[in-house]
Amino acid sequence: MTAYFEVLACGPQALVQDLGRDLAEWGVARSGAADRRALALGNRLVGNRATAAGLESLMGGVTLRLTSGGVVAVTGADCPVVVAGRAVDMKRSHRLEPGAVLEVGSATSGLRSYVSMRGGIAVEPVMGSRSRDVLAQVGPEPLVPGALVPLGDNYEREAWNEFVVPPRPLTALRVAPGPRADWFSPAAAHALTSTSWTVQPASDRTGVRLGGKALGRRMGDLPSEPTVIGAIQVPPDGQPIVLGPDAGVSGGYPVLAVVLDADVDALAQVRPGEQVRFRWA
Repeated sequence: MTAYFEVLACGPQALVQDLGRDLAEWGVARSGAADRRALALGNRLVGNRATAAGLESLMGGVTLRLTSGGVVAVTGADCPVVVAGRAVDMKRSHRLEPGAVLEVGSATSGLRSYVSMRGGIAVEPVMGSRSRDVLAQVGPEPLVPGALVPLGDNYEREAWNEFVVPPRPLTALRVAPGPRADWFSPAAAHALTSTSWTVQPASDRTGVRLGGKALGRRMGDLPSEPTVIGAIQVPPDGQPIVLGPDAGVSGGYPVLAVVLDADVDALAQVRPGEQVRFRWA
């Protein structure tokens, strides 16, 4: 018998996400979890394979009922978590009886929380992934109250009820020179890593938009060329944009630098109004 969970309530954006797609050569964005480490941790805690899909919630505020019970874990942004009326810890696995309710409160720090359930979310994959691309509107629709969502059998071992020490916060994101670094003056390259940048409200899964001292360019726009997640594009106004998982696979703004893949997930948890810094790797 197929297991399901029912969405009783959810925040402003509740998306099904896995590790995304590998179809850039076909013009398809990777998409997938914005904080891959958080999803990977949740899958590990409940015994899932790394490819299992979970629920990515912007600012928390999710309430789910597991019709057949199961094992769950909440990772990512710090949130109060309640299972069957009892407060429990994040980053631990918890067993729910049939019909029990999981409540994930509003995030107190960070931006995106992840709910992993044993077996993974088993909605129909699109182009090899169960991830939602909010820009191209590819993949499963965002979850809404009343939705009944199937769970699968994408697990490989028993759940681990382990305590996990959170990673040390990054003081600065490491960057490497981009393919168009020569389009910028040495002063612009220095300004990128010597000042703090404020995350703007218009930031989303396509890109983290930053505000600060404008970065001057030596030349104008160029024909569209391939881009990657973490690329720091600089539009004509000089305010950098760090590309996210739902960004297009090409763009016409020159790329001054690229955030290292090991650091890019940290941007998924930075709220508008908070600041980020970069340093050359």
